[in-house]
Amino acid sequence: LPVLFPQHSELYEYKLFGGLADCPPKLCVDVYMDLGFRKKWDQYVKELYEKTYDGEKVIYWEVKYPFPLTNRDYVYIRECREMDVDGRKIWVVLAQSVSVPQCPEKPGVIRVKSYKQSLAIESDGKTGSKVYMYYFDNPGGKIPSRLVNWAAKSGVPAFLKDMQKACRNYSKST
Repeated sequence: LPVLFPQHSELYEYKLFGGLADCPPKLCVDVYMDLGFRKKWDQYVKELYEKTYDGEKVIYWEVKYPFPLTNRDYVYIRECREMDVDGRKIWVVLAQSVSVPQCPEKPGVIRVKSYKQSLAIESDGKTGSKVYMYYFDNPGGKIPSRLVNWAAKSGVPAFLKDMQKACRNYSKST
C-alpha cells in the first residue's frame, strides 16, 4: 500500500512485496546490478553509466519520459550486500540520490534530486525469489501528483515483470 510522503507533497512512497517465479535471487541481483544489460532490456533508459568521483562510484541515469513530458535524470550511489540472516541468504541493494559537482544538470532534462530505493531479495524456497522494494522519488517539474502516483503505482509492477523477462534472457546475452 502506498504511504503519503511527505504529507505536504501529495507524492507517495511505495512498498512492494512480490515474487519472481523461476528467477533465483542471485540471478535477480546480477540482472539488477548489471547496468550494461539494463540498457538492453529497459526501454526507458536513454543514458546509464557508472563513474568514480572522489573515490565514490556514482551512477548517472537519464530516463525517457513520454511526450509531452521532459526526460528526468538521476545521480545516485548504490550498494549491494549479501547477508546471512538466521541461515537465510538475503541480498540488499540500497540506492540514494547524491549531488556531485562533476555531474551537472543538463539543459532540457529535469534532475530528480530526491530519490531513495531499498531492495531485498531472497529465495522463495523453490526456484524463484521473494522481493521487497521500497521506492520514493520526486520527479520535479509540473507533473500533476496524481499522474506521478499513477505512473509509480503501475510502473513498479511493470518493472518487475520486465525484470523477470530480463532474468530469463540474462544468461543468453552475457
